[in-house]
Amino acid sequence: MLRDASLRVTRPRLAVLAAVDAHPHADTGSVISAVRGELGAVSHQAIYNVLGALAEAGLIRRIEPAGSVARYEVRVGDNHHHVVCRSCGAIADVDCAVGDAPCLSASHDHGFVIDEAEVIYWGLCPDCSASRSRSSL
Repeated sequence: MLRDASLRVTRPRLAVLAAVDAHPHADTGSVISAVRGELGAVSHQAIYNVLGALAEAGLIRRIEPAGSVARYEVRVGDNHHHVVCRSCGAIADVDCAVGDAPCLSASHDHGFVIDEAEVIYWGLCPDCSASRSRSSL
């Protein structure tokens, strides 16, 4: 996968890919902890550089919901979206609506050739919703 993207295969790159794969929607701090758990001492900057290179190569996807730190996932190459809990920040994947790709039909494209849409749904996850319901009793 790395070689196909014209990237050298290095231990930090492999460890970052494994961490993002094992922890979908992981933030940078979580990736750093996972990589250091596997490799030992690796600088923050090295991991930031690897995340940037992997995202630029299209091997991982960087998402940044409003008010949240950047998150990373290995699910790339499709037009999926996310649902974010307003209370705890949990994130889950949501497949794009089926049919005529409504999320790619902008009301005005301003001359852009649109190939992807970023849609984020906001609400409460099941745990936070249940907790809120219990506390209102």
